[in-house]
Amino acid sequence: MVSRNKPFPRGRGRSHFLRGPGEGPKTGAPPYKVITLNSWEEYLSIISDSPYQNWAFRGQRDASAPLFSALSRYFMAFQVDPRAWPEQEKRILRIFKRKAIHFLQHVPDRDDDFQWLALMQDHGAPTRLLDFTWSPYVAAFFALQSTTHDGGIWACNPVEIQKLKPVDLEKPGSFRKYFLSGAGPFVWLGEPYAMNRRLIAQSGTFLVPSVLDRSIEEILKAYPNPQNTLIKFILSADKVRVKGMRELYRMNITQATLFPDLDGLARSMAYELEFHWAYDPRTMKRMRK
Repeated sequence: MVSRNKPFPRGRGRSHFLRGPGEGPKTGAPPYKVITLNSWEEYLSIISDSPYQNWAFRGQRDASAPLFSALSRYFMAFQVDPRAWPEQEKRILRIFKRKAIHFLQHVPDRDDDFQWLALMQDHGAPTRLLDFTWSPYVAAFFALQSTTHDGGIWACNPVEIQKLKPVDLEKPGSFRKYFLSGAGPFVWLGEPYAMNRRLIAQSGTFLVPSVLDRSIEEILKAYPNPQNTLIKFILSADKVRVKGMRELYRMNITQATLFPDLDGLARSMAYELEFHWAYDPRTMKRMRK
């Protein structure tokens, strides 16, 4: 259960939007907190023993990017008529089911759409699933690993999300009933019963929007308590990345461990170019003993 009695820690980061009881939203401000963090220590203080310790997190290399699924971004980028979106989504799900069986040792139940979508997501297909994680450290890795400006970490409160529309996406027919039928804007948080290796390694979960033409933050601003439902942390690359990535490396949070296959191992070599135990490759200074 998420703790709601602890106040936001004083002096930990700079909040762009914090309201007191009875205050209305500031003009032009987002309906969620945006907190800029200027050190790795500030981020650790935020996620340790705080109201956000049981939330789900998503790291993004671009803090300014809205929360749209890959499917939404694809439709928008290539100007697919919104009237065709539902049928085209059904179409790629149907095609994947028919053809993927030739490459699978364990084939999901035909009607378990959520399981199929998670499989599609894992192998790079555009779906409406957004990858989140229960680990704020994993989220920090994805926010910092390749950013050169400001990385962003979104956090959402599962308690508040489940209040509005409790849906069991694992039940056969639920995806078609609630997500393909235009049943109204809401989001769902959870993971399929059978989790793949990457989902396990990343402590992963999925945020699933019921509509594709609105960002997650736009959907959640209509929730009863948006301030306690969504938050965004901004991590400055100049001030946070070097120490943060080094500490995550020491925790064994790397591409190789988060993607436990040959692809992940190969991608993990990129950070090895800027890391060495004996010296700092950026400055050539020897590490202190």
